[in-house]
Amino acid sequence: MGHDAFAHHGLGSAALVIIGALHVRPAQTVSELVGTSSVSRATAYRTLQRLADHGLVHRTGETWALAPRALEGFGDSLPDAATGSHAGPAQGWDAVAEQHGTTGVAARRKAVHTAERAAYRETLDRLAEHRSKAVVLVHDGRQVLVPTPRPDEIPSTWHAPDGRVLDPATGRVIPDWRVATDGRLILITPADQRSYDELAAAHAEALSEWNSAA
Repeated sequence: MGHDAFAHHGLGSAALVIIGALHVRPAQTVSELVGTSSVSRATAYRTLQRLADHGLVHRTGETWALAPRALEGFGDSLPDAATGSHAGPAQGWDAVAEQHGTTGVAARRKAVHTAERAAYRETLDRLAEHRSKAVVLVHDGRQVLVPTPRPDEIPSTWHAPDGRVLDPATGRVIPDWRVATDGRLILITPADQRSYDELAAAHAEALSEWNSAA
């Protein structure tokens, strides 16, 4: 399947499955090939004609079969072959690809995929450079991984007893800022300083607006 001869604008993937079906079970009608190769009738007719143009299959009555050496990509111009005027007997898969103008498709596709993977790895490396590296401490003979503090985490010396935040330079309480229970820094606005009844009323109002919108 990776050969240029079976690229999209070449013989196509349908040609490969039909060749495989005729290899497993020679001499099949189009109706039989529809079932054994899982292609549509129109695709089967179109693909068989394309293969016949290259001398890769030949027709006897209503049945189709592979030409000798067809699996090697060498077609045979037999008297009963349904050959057309667009191409002569194939002289190898490379020749088929050249006739269809698909030579090099697989190599170009591989190069594109390689470049995409390289760009993806480069992006991951750039992101990794911005991540804080954890500190490894040895405790009782064991290595302990200690993540570096996040930007929203503050030292314990900044914590006031009532949960507020102290300015490390002046030692004064910083208004509106609080220390969350997980040790991270949060900003408390006037809208957040509401009683339970006010919060319940706001929740009911939001829920009513949501149901109305739905």
